[in-house]
Amino acid sequence: MTKVLRILLPLLVMGLAAPLSAAPSSVQVTWRLLDYIAVDYAGAVGHGEIIDAAEYQEMVEFAGAAQQSIRQLPDHAGKAELERRVQELKQAIAERREPTVVARISRELGSKLLTNYPVPLAPASPPDFGRGAALYAEQCATCHGAAGDGTGPAAAGLDPPPIDFTDPIRARERSVFALYQVIEQGLEGTSMPSFSGLAAPDKWALALYVGSFGFPAELAPSGEKVWKGDAALRQSVILEKLITVTPNNLLPTSPLQASDALNAFLRRNPQAVMASASSGLNIARDRLAEAEAAYKRGAQDQARDLALSAYLDGFESVEPTLAVRDAKLLAGVERAMAALRTDISNFAPAERVSADVRELHSLLARADATLREKNSSAASSFFGSLTILLREGLEALLLVVSMIAFLRKSERQDALRHVHAGWIAALAAGVATWALATSIISISGASREITEGMGSIFAALVLLWVGIWMHGKSQADAWQKYIRTHMSRAMSRGSAWFLFGLSFLVVYREVFETILFYAALWEQGNVNAILGGAAVALGLLAAIAFAMLRLSQKLPIGKFFSYSSVLIAVLAVVLIGKGIAALQEAGMISVGVLPGFPRIELLGITPTIQAVSAQLVMFGLLALGFWWSRRETSAP
Repeated sequence: MTKVLRILLPLLVMGLAAPLSAAPSSVQVTWRLLDYIAVDYAGAVGHGEIIDAAEYQEMVEFAGAAQQSIRQLPDHAGKAELERRVQELKQAIAERREPTVVARISRELGSKLLTNYPVPLAPASPPDFGRGAALYAEQCATCHGAAGDGTGPAAAGLDPPPIDFTDPIRARERSVFALYQVIEQGLEGTSMPSFSGLAAPDKWALALYVGSFGFPAELAPSGEKVWKGDAALRQSVILEKLITVTPNNLLPTSPLQASDALNAFLRRNPQAVMASASSGLNIARDRLAEAEAAYKRGAQDQARDLALSAYLDGFESVEPTLAVRDAKLLAGVERAMAALRTDISNFAPAERVSADVRELHSLLARADATLREKNSSAASSFFGSLTILLREGLEALLLVVSMIAFLRKSERQDALRHVHAGWIAALAAGVATWALATSIISISGASREITEGMGSIFAALVLLWVGIWMHGKSQADAWQKYIRTHMSRAMSRGSAWFLFGLSFLVVYREVFETILFYAALWEQGNVNAILGGAAVALGLLAAIAFAMLRLSQKLPIGKFFSYSSVLIAVLAVVLIGKGIAALQEAGMISVGVLPGFPRIELLGITPTIQAVSAQLVMFGLLALGFWWSRRETSAP
């Protein structure tokens, strides 16, 4: 077993680390090329004539690179349409068509690209404008100038010259996301280097600050009036829209002056778009509408991807807060999301898919109303804090205490340090992972679900072996024989790593989710009540641990192993159910809904065929293992 653990643990660690170090995708690179063409083509061609031969050649090369990149994308139902549209773009450039036509084709192609191959387009929280100003002064002002007009002291002699960010025409056509991509990857053939070494929040902050130069600060007060005076605008402009939409499309039907003023305000105050606190629900609504439309036109794969995006990129961002305020409503939304993905995968009639979407819109409206309520009461914050910590900590506590009790029973106090080192390291790693995810890098919803799901399944498989092994030692004679054969030996390095790894794994999988829940709860206020609830929960967990350790000392060795094996078996069944459910939410496992089947979070029971089947299989393996171990022990 320890050999298997030594093989699998590094793989698990690699799986946990993988979401934290993803390189920019080819989709984002292609999108940046298309955005660049849409903005800069006007400087190359006018009235059917080439204005700048070098710029025109660059447009031809960029269109060719975009075509090549699209050809290399994974197969998808919408890929043929993308290939057709990129050929149309190349033809329009070759024919030197008007900039407005080329810009329209390029923008539409970029939009379709992201619809068919969704990628993260915005940070999880608003960029820090002040941090962006500091970074610009350090990294960019030498070339682009303190005012962003491209006349910095190092600009002389650069070919091409640094971009003038104050040019209003260019500024209105360039999104913050496009600027982020340039900062991330640099621009070939220019003096603009890549700043990929900067942390993701710093790159977003710098992109936002650079994007503000085209909209003078004196317009911001007028923009604030526009923002506060239009409730519909505040509802529609979420953080992703502020980041990805070009400024001239943020308020397309209003006068140019009002649009510029709004951009001047929001780019200096991006936190304003978070005031509604329902931006994730707006993303979910948009994705659901797009999924329904895609399904009706026969694009099943695209519809399934959009339905998954509605959950991972939209709804999941509000899950922690909603779990505290209305756990029953949260379960209802998750069930309805799963039902929609199932119907899409099963080619259900379009009317049924539309009915699923309508139900979800109704549930999301209720969630929106719940999230818009004033901060929760002190009592609800207290009990929310109490139940979160108890629920997430109990599973890990039971197993770690069982390990400690086992080592004490075996008189192997020398091995306790490996167990303690494991859970302490897990606490530190959980906090570090959360800090990275919120301040340095961005972990998508899918990555979080995959990490939790793989960790749960791996832990369940380990517990399957541990439970059967403990059950086999539940008879005193068997235990005494094991003591004589094995426990008199010094603990091997492999055994030490087994104890450390198991302790680390079962605690780590709970820590990150717990911190996310507390972060959401903290935003609601009532800090003293939250801390009080956490203190009571810690006290209860400590009392449970103390009681278990005292009880284990009094129990005969046979009963101790018998009870422990049952406890570990239950945990294995719970974890395998939670792991399958998490991978279903990440879209890695299909979803077959069991109508009317209960959802019991504490037992890891999710009303899907796959999750329940996995738990039944685990139960069957445990029963078979218990029978076999008892049979082997009873044999003469």
